[in-house]
Amino acid sequence: MIHRRTFFKTTAAFAAGSMVLPAVSCSGIFGKTIGLQLYTVRDQLKEDWDGTLNRLAEIGYNSVEAAGYNLSEGTFYGLSPKAFAQKLDALGMPLHSSHTVFENRDAEKVFADAAEAGCQYVVYPFLPEEFRKNINGYKATAAKLNRMGEIANNYGIRFGYHNHAFEFEKMDGQTGMDILLEETDFEMVTFELDLYWVTRAGYDPVEYIKKYPGRFELWHVKDMVKTEDMFFAPAGYGRIDFERIFDEKNTAGMKLFFVEQDSFRTFDPMESVEMSYNYLRKASFI
Repeated sequence: MIHRRTFFKTTAAFAAGSMVLPAVSCSGIFGKTIGLQLYTVRDQLKEDWDGTLNRLAEIGYNSVEAAGYNLSEGTFYGLSPKAFAQKLDALGMPLHSSHTVFENRDAEKVFADAAEAGCQYVVYPFLPEEFRKNINGYKATAAKLNRMGEIANNYGIRFGYHNHAFEFEKMDGQTGMDILLEETDFEMVTFELDLYWVTRAGYDPVEYIKKYPGRFELWHVKDMVKTEDMFFAPAGYGRIDFERIFDEKNTAGMKLFFVEQDSFRTFDPMESVEMSYNYLRKASFI
């Protein structure tokens, strides 16, 4: 557990510039690193693996976050870690991060495979319901994340946690997200802030970033339609003010961001990811 005093000490260290964090080496033709979470095009990858990846590279994406690691096989989308990395590198879309649900007993294998694939980050993407019923569940999860983060560091990987909306539900005046942030070690665990889900939960991403400076090295850039159903939208085509949020990227400690869209309604997935990319490429605030 990290005590509140240690938490403020480490956030102060971040603000002073003394924290050494992973660097991102790739740069696209427009001087921006714009990543895609491959979960967005999961169905397209199943139908046409090579064609989908080639199209993403043609659009201009130059960074990838995986969502297809198979723990039992030690593969990414059916390929060995090295073969998957080589495939993406050849397309100019290096694998910077990977989403993986796993237990402590599997951590060594997960991080070894991720390191072989060249990942800078491994992200725990979803907390099962049994661990989010009460404060003790979140505290136990924080302890688990700290242990995983320590193992990840041994492999030169930064370990993170990705939020949805349920972490923001109040429990005895606290939220699960607050518990995770305050009970995890700054040096062991970072967070992937999903801008859509924070907004969906009724919170302001900017205020949350300011509350926990330096804790959000990864972002999911995902928009929300302006209608009451709050469905997903391509980035720049909904209600979320990305310019205002990106103004706080240094406060957040943001290193990488990934476009993600969970489901589609008006546009098909490939059209949507191209719309998101074009919006972000032209945006002056990135």
